[in-house]
Amino acid sequence: MLSFRTATHDDIPALIALVTSAYRGDVSRQGWTTEADLLDGQRIDADMLRADLDTPGSIVLLAIDSSDDDRPRLVACANVAKQPGDGGIPTAYFGMFSVSPDAQGGGVGKIVLAEAERIAHDTLGCARMRMTVVDAREELIAYYERRGYLRTGIKKPFPYGDPRYGLPKRDDLQFEVLEKMLEGAP
Repeated sequence: MLSFRTATHDDIPALIALVTSAYRGDVSRQGWTTEADLLDGQRIDADMLRADLDTPGSIVLLAIDSSDDDRPRLVACANVAKQPGDGGIPTAYFGMFSVSPDAQGGGVGKIVLAEAERIAHDTLGCARMRMTVVDAREELIAYYERRGYLRTGIKKPFPYGDPRYGLPKRDDLQFEVLEKMLEGAP
């Protein structure tokens, strides 16, 4: 059974461990979201997390598996942050989406994404969710497309030379912007 809560500064070490396990290193290869063939190094650091936690209109969502009442554990997270919308459409940015490799493939991600969309709409008052995905991650883009996200055709450069975002193993990485109009949006 999953329950949700908002992260605090006390959760930073656990968040770093979760996000790293989902995307980097050998542990990430247990799941399908690994970026280990594309990037080395960190995916997030404590300063970046503190900034997300302290920014008004930014919520770091935690998904806790409490099926073992004696040992509830963090299995997923995401950041939902209100951002300036273009075209007069209030927009939320969706990022830092991570599911523990041993919980992937069982529907946890789908549940967390739906909760993040609900928060974006009901709590932050946004009509659209937007995200960036490394464009070489076709299987991940397909996952979001199955959940109603559309490719916008907008590409953004990967921050080469900034080790806070990882150490690229390829020189052709860039981000693709995906977006979705949220339920109840005009």
